[in-house]
Amino acid sequence: MMNYIIVFLISMVPLIELRGSILYATGIGLPFLPAYITAIIGNMLPVPFIFLFARKILVWGADKPVIGRFFSFCLEKGEKGGKKLQAKAGRGLFVALLLFVGIPLPGTGAWTGTLAASLLDMDFKSSVVAVMCGVLLAGIIMGAASAGLFGALGALIG
Repeated sequence: MMNYIIVFLISMVPLIELRGSILYATGIGLPFLPAYITAIIGNMLPVPFIFLFARKILVWGADKPVIGRFFSFCLEKGEKGGKKLQAKAGRGLFVALLLFVGIPLPGTGAWTGTLAASLLDMDFKSSVVAVMCGVLLAGIIMGAASAGLFGALGALIG
């Protein structure tokens, strides 16, 4: 039970998120499906709060001593990610957000994707659904990678 709580908590940490929690879970030998579900719940829990409040808090704190630099960095990262997403997506912003969150690369994930959606003034419901689908996709990709599927495919092809 304690290992699932750790998976849940790891999946809530920005930048580590579900990707790290899946690697942790498979590394300690937890069954994939319960760990996957736990990681998804943990990764999605902060999403509505990020969407509704992060922008306001970051703007408020951007000019404060001590926290201002970090808050400004987060705002810039979210805005940069949002603009890049919007430039590539055009009208397909929902799919672009889903793929941005779902493809496990550094700097992408539910936290950054949700912040970008908030900064782009996307609709709350469609943003949360796109992020949820992206988190599901990232979990599947990380599960397959953790199981060695990509290495096996590479051996078959190469």
